[in-house]
Amino acid sequence: MREFIETLQNIWKIDDLRQRIFITLSFILIYRIGSYVVIPGVDPGALEAFRGSGEGNILGLLDMFAGGSFFRASVFALGIMPYISASIAIQLLGLAVPYFQKLQKEGESGRKKITRITRYLTVVVTAFQAIGYITFLQSIVPPEAILIPKWLFAISTVVVLVAGTVFCMWLGEKITDRGIGNGISLLITVGIIAMLPGATVQEFTSRINEPTGGLVLLLIELVVLVTVVFLVVMLVQGVRRIPVQYAKRIIGNRQYGGARQFIPLRVNASGVMPIIFAQAIMFVPSFFAQFFPESPFWQNVNSAGFYNSWTYNIAFFLMVVVFTYFYTAITVNPQQMSEDMKRNGGFIPGVKPGKKTTDFLDTVLSRITLPGSIFLALVAILPFFGRLMGVNQSFAEFYGGTSLLIMVGVVLDTLQQIESHLLMRHYDGLMKSGRVKGRAAQGVSSGY
Repeated sequence: MREFIETLQNIWKIDDLRQRIFITLSFILIYRIGSYVVIPGVDPGALEAFRGSGEGNILGLLDMFAGGSFFRASVFALGIMPYISASIAIQLLGLAVPYFQKLQKEGESGRKKITRITRYLTVVVTAFQAIGYITFLQSIVPPEAILIPKWLFAISTVVVLVAGTVFCMWLGEKITDRGIGNGISLLITVGIIAMLPGATVQEFTSRINEPTGGLVLLLIELVVLVTVVFLVVMLVQGVRRIPVQYAKRIIGNRQYGGARQFIPLRVNASGVMPIIFAQAIMFVPSFFAQFFPESPFWQNVNSAGFYNSWTYNIAFFLMVVVFTYFYTAITVNPQQMSEDMKRNGGFIPGVKPGKKTTDFLDTVLSRITLPGSIFLALVAILPFFGRLMGVNQSFAEFYGGTSLLIMVGVVLDTLQQIESHLLMRHYDGLMKSGRVKGRAAQGVSSGY
């Protein structure tokens, strides 16, 4: 406890770090206040039926990512997810469209152009989603809940929702530039954490009210939750790297202070991004369903039954596996690794430099990505099994899946940044034994 207090004191002594934390907390506070500001023209007292419409379906998960804003009819109802969708679309275009491939190779100037295009696409995606959101809202709430003419409500709501998402995007970028951690990820994490107390209270209440065995079941659930969190931390940090026989072979012969260099090909090189990608795709049917509130087919797709079905979760599982390979392919380049090793005088024993080394690295990466992708996909669908075992719908979302992985990954990244600030100024880090490893802590590691 004393060491923890000393660490907090050290953080307070560093002006730059103190200011960054204050800016981050201030922007997060603004985001949370905005999530309670209702769209103009809607009677807040008439939204009870609207809030209940998301119980157990995929829109309830979207509401979690938005911190409850979706079913509060808040100005931040669509949250940051349109920006995530636009980012995914741009990354996919980077694989197929030569113009975007050229931008990716132009360094900083290309990155700025891609960022600008992503912002424009975010506005388009948000406007499209806002129209579906208006249709869905009007189909649930009573007519008298809309206090202004419908045509004026539709126009003003589209403008407000687009402005709200753009403002959230701006907050996220400012947190990244002037605060601590990745701003976009932090906003999603804050929204998820905001839903945790309510979900915990619901689960505790339901177990207490059971005639027999309620407390025992609650204790078992908490033990399972702690175990899952531990496994997710291992997965996100990439503690389990490549098998020992591969690690011994992927070694360069260049010496630095008596320690040889090796390339850490990780079992989970993609972090939580595959789940975010897959989840964004799985949200698409629910948004189409909002345009057809009277259609039995689309409402079945948007129902709790479909969300809790084997069909949905098997599709989600397969998409996570596919996106793990996809994101690993665009973030880890075996050819670039091979060229860097050759340039620095490194080699793999028994493998010729050049194409042979590239093929070897590509083969090893493919083999170790498979178990990592399967483990990631299993964690992604754990809430489904929790619901099958009778865990409360809201509380089950924290048993794995997107919610838990995003929270763990973002918290580790943020702690790793704070750790770096402390170590740069010759203070002890957050952990005396071992360093906090975020998802970004990748690259060439020294020592063997």
